[in-house]
Amino acid sequence: MLREVNRVMLVCALALQVVGATAQQQDVPLQRDFYTDVERNAAARSALVHSGLKPVLTSRADLTNVMGHRVDSSKYYYWITERIFRDHFLEIKGEDFKFTADPLFQFEYGKDLGDRTAYADTNFYFSNVRGVYITGDIGSKISFQTMIHEHQATLPQYILLQAVGTGVMSGQGRTKLKQTQILDYGWSQGTVSYSPVQWLNVQFGQGRHFVGHGYRSVLLSDHAVSAPFLKFSALTKNKRFQYTTWLSKLQSGALDEDRLPTGESSESLFYWMRGRFNHASVNLGPVQVGLFEATLFETIDADGVQPFDPLELNPVIGVNSLVRGFHGKEKSLVGMDLRVKISDKGYVYGQFATDDPGTDRYAYQAGMRWFDIIRKDLHLQVEYNAATPFMYMNTPSKLAYKHVGLPLAHPFGANFNEVVAIADAGFGRVVGQVKVVLGEYRRDSTATGNIGSSLLKPDIAAPGGTLTQQLTYVDANVSYLFNPHTNLRMYVGLQRRSLTNSADNQQSTFAYVGIRTNLFNRYYDL
Repeated sequence: MLREVNRVMLVCALALQVVGATAQQQDVPLQRDFYTDVERNAAARSALVHSGLKPVLTSRADLTNVMGHRVDSSKYYYWITERIFRDHFLEIKGEDFKFTADPLFQFEYGKDLGDRTAYADTNFYFSNVRGVYITGDIGSKISFQTMIHEHQATLPQYILLQAVGTGVMSGQGRTKLKQTQILDYGWSQGTVSYSPVQWLNVQFGQGRHFVGHGYRSVLLSDHAVSAPFLKFSALTKNKRFQYTTWLSKLQSGALDEDRLPTGESSESLFYWMRGRFNHASVNLGPVQVGLFEATLFETIDADGVQPFDPLELNPVIGVNSLVRGFHGKEKSLVGMDLRVKISDKGYVYGQFATDDPGTDRYAYQAGMRWFDIIRKDLHLQVEYNAATPFMYMNTPSKLAYKHVGLPLAHPFGANFNEVVAIADAGFGRVVGQVKVVLGEYRRDSTATGNIGSSLLKPDIAAPGGTLTQQLTYVDANVSYLFNPHTNLRMYVGLQRRSLTNSADNQQSTFAYVGIRTNLFNRYYDL
């Protein structure tokens, strides 16, 4: 009897710890494994979670069985096994204070089985990543978190060429070529989050945002690297309406030609601009509708810093686009995202975006996501994405809808079609995943032509042919989850990338094995 009482007390204590955590102002890490659980809870027809703008505050999410917040009453007996399987590496708790610290790392080894023209001297690849993840809560109103990563890696040729061509690794940071094929890059992000009252949250720091319920977004994705921001978010008492507005500092590119031609230093500033982003989310029960507006302001050019534009501080959605239209020197984009719940386990979703409705420039998305199909932890997601020629582009091209040379929305840029299908199957701590991406790129066949595909060119058509390329990307992997706080997993997998009308260095059959913490999304399927 005493043993049963102790067991009940332990479970209650753990549950209270989880409930207490929801009062804090941390963000749920912006990574798909975490949001599979968040979106599964939000799919219930009675749920009122606004998951169309990510990251989501823990205090505004249903954290029931969400990774990193699950009740784990298993006995691990030893300090080291508790740290590996359940606890933070370091955790300090006070009466009104909590601090955690965890190491971040990735040690991966792989080989391209189909590479017959190995670049440099090898077709063997590795990733060596070290970092740290720190979170803290001060009372129930203030939270902070930060993560730092340092990478050295040799990667399949198509990823290397993409990184060298843009000067940045997708979703991570600026790169430098340490040796013939070894990339060296580091990046960090962090936020301070403050909720003075229950309905209002204020954040500042450096990070990324994602708009929508899909795998991709045609409005705003986390494909580009982190950027500084100041954000205000309000949620009504009945949780039916959420309004978020933030100001961010964006950078045009990451290559030397993107630097300002001022000063004598080789590290002169890059061209940069300020971005105002507004998102309004309305929860109508089974239907959730989000309205989105983005305006990029040119704040510096070859002549120096431009006069301050008061509209940069405007938090009211729609005003900037109405005042400046779509043909000014500012870059304006508007759109909406939609989720319709079919049952407590599934929904359909979609997006629409335009940056010039008068010339039929638009992008759209349609998808379906279903959780716990047939059995628990068997999930399926299928979606379609497309963008018309010249969507997201701008004249000058430095003010296109991009950051550090990478698209702010869909990573394909413009003038494309894509189908994505992802199946996840969980068996306790073991998870299997199969992802298939079928895409069609339409690119310029000559350097001087412009058919409206590359955000690095101005949105002015120029004569030239069209090179159509069919992308087939398949990734099948199995992983074992060690620690849910940092998504620490050991994994093994095989990916195949095929791109028609391209050289051998764009093809890849990559077998890999590794162990890593995973708190952000890696987009290598493009």
